[in-house]
Amino acid sequence: MVGAKLPMAREDSQLSSTERRKQSRKRLPSWFRTNLPTGEAQIAFNEVLGNVLEHGLATVCQEARCPNIHDCWGKGTATFMVAGEQCTRACKFCAVGTDRKPPPLDIDEPENLAEAVDLMGVNYAVITCVNRDELPDAGAAHYRACLEAVNRRNPNVGLEFLCSDLNGDLDALSDLLTDLELLVFAHNVECVPRLDRRVRDPRASFDQSISILREAKRLRPDILTKSSIMVGVGETDEEILEAMRMLREANVDLLTIGQYLAPSPKHLPIDRFPEPELFSLWDQEARDLGFKAVASGPLVRSSYRGGLLYEEARNDGEIVTYGDSETL
Repeated sequence: MVGAKLPMAREDSQLSSTERRKQSRKRLPSWFRTNLPTGEAQIAFNEVLGNVLEHGLATVCQEARCPNIHDCWGKGTATFMVAGEQCTRACKFCAVGTDRKPPPLDIDEPENLAEAVDLMGVNYAVITCVNRDELPDAGAAHYRACLEAVNRRNPNVGLEFLCSDLNGDLDALSDLLTDLELLVFAHNVECVPRLDRRVRDPRASFDQSISILREAKRLRPDILTKSSIMVGVGETDEEILEAMRMLREANVDLLTIGQYLAPSPKHLPIDRFPEPELFSLWDQEARDLGFKAVASGPLVRSSYRGGLLYEEARNDGEIVTYGDSETL
């Protein structure tokens, strides 16, 4: 009896674009691992997790399956996203859904967010947002309302806002930041300038992001500004260094550098996996350029150890990430 005939492998030309992307996806290297918290950090994590489960709270940390959730929650930091679940932009690296006309803003969101931060029991909250280009102020008034509500209910919680580029509207930025209680204003350039078109939505650019960061510092020299660069999207080491220089020229205080990981085969493919030693080198180069605090490692994300990074910058305290890249 003749055995069942095995299916023949198809030529590359016969594969769909999704199948080709799957075949080309790179395996994660051995250094992609995280350490579970111990001691006081484990107790703190368990307390935050207990609050989340008891009250049915939702955070970006959970929804994005962030590999650093144990680390950050164990240190009292959590991230929340406002202004909906649909973004008006379609960056090639991002897992957030896209809709040119997303649902209206939730007028109850500011108070609901403030309650969630309170119930969760964190000491440092990072609030981030989707782009809302369809709104006259790109969402600035709503973002401000959310931050003010959190501060009213949780005056002892440190606040960091990871903002969109507000469609380049500097007046909207002024309305957002004037007299706002805030420790850190963050906006991510995401990639080096040459790769804007490959990585980001056509409405975004390195120059526009730099403009927002520079104006934020001019408007509020009392708060820290922050940005983040992804690596593994086609950049060179020299371009990373030049991007860091451009950020420092815009008086950006804090920097995070992390490995890009494709959310799905349909997203931008990974170009490379720099080794941990290279992240440590970028960390040192950033500090040499004058950044007040830096987090650089394969698993670093823009809000990684947000509270500790703030404390390091403000108090000239112990470096919280350098030399620790093996566990990032």
